[in-house]
Amino acid sequence: MAEPVLQSPIDRLLAIMRQLRNPDGGCEWDLAQDFSTIAPYTIEEAYEVADAIAGGDPAAICDELGDLLLQVVFHSQIATDDGLFGFDDVANAISDKMERRHPHIFGDGKTDDVRQQWEAIKATERAADGPTSALSGVALSLPSLLRAQKLQARAARVGFDWPDTDGPLDKIAEELAEVAAASSDADRHEEVGDLLFAVVNYARKLGVDAESALRDANGKFARRFAGMEDRAGGSLSGLSLDAQEAHWQAVKASERP
Repeated sequence: MAEPVLQSPIDRLLAIMRQLRNPDGGCEWDLAQDFSTIAPYTIEEAYEVADAIAGGDPAAICDELGDLLLQVVFHSQIATDDGLFGFDDVANAISDKMERRHPHIFGDGKTDDVRQQWEAIKATERAADGPTSALSGVALSLPSLLRAQKLQARAARVGFDWPDTDGPLDKIAEELAEVAAASSDADRHEEVGDLLFAVVNYARKLGVDAESALRDANGKFARRFAGMEDRAGGSLSGLSLDAQEAHWQAVKASERP
C-alpha cells in the first residue's frame, strides 16, 4: 500500500484558504472579502507581531507571525480567484527581488558599501517604472510619524535637509509659536501638523525613530497610569488634580534605579 503524501506546512495552509474561499462549502465571511476589506486586518496583524516582539515571548511571536502569514495567503487566494496572480507568484517575486538587491551575495557585485548599493539598486528599479518623484513609493497607509520620517529621509537623499540639528530645533520653536498664534480650528489643525512634522525631523536628525519612540512613550504612560490607579485603590475618579499628581510622582520615583 502506498504511503500517504504528507503536505508541507505551507501547502496545508494554502489548502485551508482555498477551502475557505471555495464557493462550494466555503466560509461565507471569507468569500465576501476582497483586497480592500482585508487590508486593515493585514496592518493590524503586523502591529501585533511588533507587540509580541516587544513582549519578548517567543510563543507569542510565533503565533502572531502565523496570523500575519495568513494575511499573505488570504490576499494571494483572492488574487487567484480573480485570475490575477497566486501565492507562488508572490514568493517568486520577493525571491527575485532579494537576489537582485543582494548581488554581493548572489552574484558578482562585490561592494564595500552594501547600503549604498541597496539604495542604488532600488533607485534603478524605480526609474524603470518611468519618471517619478524622489518621494515616490512612500506608502500613504503608513503610520503618520513613520511616513513623515520616510518622506524626510527621501528628501535628504537629494540634499533637501538641514546640515545639523540646530535647524530642526529652531523649526520646532517656530512651529510652536505658530500654533499659539493660530486663530481658528482649521489653522490650529494645520499648525499642529507642522509642529509634529518638525519634531519628527528633529528626531530623525538625532538618529531616533519617531514611531518607536512614541510607541515606547505610550507604553510608559499606560504603565505609570496603571500604577497610579493601583496606588489610589483602583480608580482615580474623584481625586483632586493635586492628589493625582502626587500619585504620578510617586510612581515615577518608584521606577528610578
